[in-house]
Amino acid sequence: MVVNKLMEKEKSLHKIVLIGAGNLATNLGKVLVSKGYSVVQVYSRTEESAKNLATTLSAAYTTSLDEVRKDATLYIVSLKDSALIELLPEIVADKQDSFFVHTAGSISMDIWKGYVKHYGVFYPMQTFSKSREVDFCRIPIFLEANEPSGLSILREIANELSVSVHEVSSEQRRYLHLSAVFACNFTNHMYTLTEKLLHKYGIPFDVMLPLIDETANKIHELSPEKAQTGPAIRYDLNVINKQLELLSDEPEMRQLYELISKDIHRINENKR
Repeated sequence: MVVNKLMEKEKSLHKIVLIGAGNLATNLGKVLVSKGYSVVQVYSRTEESAKNLATTLSAAYTTSLDEVRKDATLYIVSLKDSALIELLPEIVADKQDSFFVHTAGSISMDIWKGYVKHYGVFYPMQTFSKSREVDFCRIPIFLEANEPSGLSILREIANELSVSVHEVSSEQRRYLHLSAVFACNFTNHMYTLTEKLLHKYGIPFDVMLPLIDETANKIHELSPEKAQTGPAIRYDLNVINKQLELLSDEPEMRQLYELISKDIHRINENKR
């Protein structure tokens, strides 16, 4: 069986192809190579992205799915969701006996069903940027596969990259991804609004960094509910109304402030 090739002890014999050259693929490719795995080819629609990552990984690259190698033992697909769905038949063409995984948080493993025999999911839950190195050892990796041998392969690789490896279902992973949107993407949007407000009044954003750092550090020791502070938790209308007035020329931000304040208060009241 093709997938069993990955169980060989000599990692240099592994042939991994990365389909995608974005933020996640870049960081994953780097850590795989650093651990001795062989990334032999990178595909991206954009030549610059494909070439840059391939050069970093000492791999070949292509911008055509027709030219993707057919002899790899593992294909890791890191594309945006719409591209994965659109390109899936082309991605797997003439490679139906190979082992394919995607890295998406919100797409079911069964997207592969009927296209390839051996498939799964390799989902590192982190926010990635090409220009920023991350400590992969601390990133939780969530795995799923359609057969035990595939899961063993993914677990073997994941355990080399991270100390936090978990097997979850597609349904569980959907909620993981949703939770990550709240914890990461929405939080970062709040930073964007903060920067906009501060810039408007000539205050540098970096004055907020100690507060942001302490807020993040605190929940390593306290639950988020217990760590919550501010006027909303006690619903101090004197402060809240004054701050709403300050946002009179920012109607969207004002609406968001009011909605979140009410929800913070609601959660605090419900736990009493």
